Amino acid sequence: MRYKKVCLEAFGYELPDQVVTSLALEEKLAPIYTKVKRSLGRLELMTGIRERRVWEENTPPSVPSIRAAEKAIADSGIDRKDIECLLHTSVSRDFLEPATATVVHDSLQLPETATIFDISNACLGFVNGMITLANMIELGQVKAGIIVACESGKQLTEATIEQLLNDPDITRAKLKLGFASLTMGSGAVSVVLTHSSISKSEHGLVGGVVRNASRHNGLCRIDADTCYWDPESFPNMHADFEGILRNGMPLVADTWNDFQREVGWTESDIDKFFCHQVSTVHQELLFEALKLDKGKGFSTVEYLGNVGSVSLPISMAIGVEQGRVNPMDRVVMLAAGSGLNSIMLGIEW
Repeated sequence: MRYKKVCLEAFGYELPDQVVTSLALEEKLAPIYTKVKRSLGRLELMTGIRERRVWEENTPPSVPSIRAAEKAIADSGIDRKDIECLLHTSVSRDFLEPATATVVHDSLQLPETATIFDISNACLGFVNGMITLANMIELGQVKAGIIVACESGKQLTEATIEQLLNDPDITRAKLKLGFASLTMGSGAVSVVLTHSSISKSEHGLVGGVVRNASRHNGLCRIDADTCYWDPESFPNMHADFEGILRNGMPLVADTWNDFQREVGWTESDIDKFFCHQVSTVHQELLFEALKLDKGKGFSTVEYLGNVGSVSLPISMAIGVEQGRVNPMDRVVMLAAGSGLNSIMLGIEW
């Protein structure tokens, strides 16, 4: 994928006020830790995540998505009447039907002629949304659009804790499989993309690549597609951390090689890398495997946890806000998610 006419205008993000530490989650699992002879502190030790954030009870994903989108629109300087596409791209949705994008679109009072729909692809949904919107802009179908996402990890975490506590045959192996759900956090993020002819930022989306290894689709799986707000049927997630690392690293390496050939950038040409945030272990292994300078990375996982599709873009949004990206910097977004899928995008800031 190569782009000549697409610009990234502005991010907006929203974080919950409520903080939940890894230790607090483990204290709820204390009877299990005693039974399988594990000590508290293991969750943070294995993942590097000391805390995450959760929304207030009964907060639908559309509400933080709207707040994040309002911030992105305000910072972009783009008139909302010129926004011709809205994509909602998270796993978390208000309901199965209609698209959560319709709720966000209505609240933002965007044009009735705008294209609006949901995209869901595990942790890659937001980046898939960027590609989809960028293609529309490059083709001349729209001049400006917005991508939004909001993840809520609280329900999944609570369901996992309940399942583990009620398992009479709990083992270390079962506890380990549930750890992925205990890493989840909450957050919302949005970005405005425009055609270069109306861009105020001139942050150019250069291009990128997509690869998958779908034969490994069973390594991280949520049991069933159920109503999001049904507490009696909320599904559980099972993730094979070791299997994801073992099979995901070669996929990401192949994607990185493809990216360098497609875009023409090497590690020395790049000023900043923003990655999907799973754990500090995953990030360290990623940079080692690809032989990347760790000083060019930026981490939020220690205090946000894994925020699914929001993790990568919200990390970049925070990095930009903190002045970690300078004019003319070359930035790479490295996305990877269950399935297995990988996407890398290059931006000239």
